[in-house]
Amino acid sequence: METEKSRAVLVTGSRGFIGRAVCNLLLREGYRVLAVDQAETEDDATNTRREEIQCDISDAAQVQSVFEGEEIDSIVHLAAVLPTAAQDDPRRATEVNIQGSLNLLQMASRFGARRIVFGSSLSVYGSWPHHERVSETHRASPDDLYGAAKIYVERLGEAYVAKHGPEFVSLRIGRVVGAGARSATSSWRSDIFERLQTKTCDELFLPFVGAERILLLHVEDVAKMLLVLLRAPKLSHLIYNAPCDSLTVSELKREIESVNSKIRVKVGHLEAIGNPRRLDSRRFEREFGFRSIPIFERLKRAAGKWEA
Repeated sequence: METEKSRAVLVTGSRGFIGRAVCNLLLREGYRVLAVDQAETEDDATNTRREEIQCDISDAAQVQSVFEGEEIDSIVHLAAVLPTAAQDDPRRATEVNIQGSLNLLQMASRFGARRIVFGSSLSVYGSWPHHERVSETHRASPDDLYGAAKIYVERLGEAYVAKHGPEFVSLRIGRVVGAGARSATSSWRSDIFERLQTKTCDELFLPFVGAERILLLHVEDVAKMLLVLLRAPKLSHLIYNAPCDSLTVSELKREIESVNSKIRVKVGHLEAIGNPRRLDSRRFEREFGFRSIPIFERLKRAAGKWEA
């Protein structure tokens, strides 16, 4: 482990919601972090184990320059054009989500990186009926460009493993919640945590119908799962479903209102299409002995009502 920690972990999409959580966790665990994002860098001069690098991963020359400048042990690949933006600009989504991933795989293979941990998505499965519990063996049938790109990159990773490239493992992630998401299209993912300590009357909005079932996981648990895959001495599989809580929107509404009586939750009319409603994540849980903190417990903690 000390040999691995003496080399750098490259995190793409480091300024994103999950990326920030992963970088912070890696630093707490003693790793050197190369925080790569296309956004302008914000170097922290007080932290000598973190280096911010501005890089557009769709530009092969920029990616090569990063690898030439550092000895990189492994990569946590999170950079992506997200679903709504991908539909609005499919060309750019293809450049980043597919070509950018290919650039990383090529450079990782050329420069001898040990492993790539890919932040994939449950959107690779597309929509499934409420009763179906979806495992890694279910067919992939994405509803949108974002999910299609994720499954394509998984296939690219498998091809590189077969040709003796870097190890590649994919974590299929559900709807991620927690404070600090900064999402213009899904602000509820942060609101349900950030506003729980309000002492004045407040209203939150969940865009889905009350009977809809959604798969949720907290950003801190996602970071821990990715670290598990980064550290594991041996991986039995190339693909893992990330353990999630399967909750109805009505259940989530009741829990939020129960932890803070000042809050009223209004529900919308949308169906939660594009993801399964129930998930089989036993592969990850059994292989790594992983247990996430339930979302309802997370909500109680955020409201200051949790007791150890």
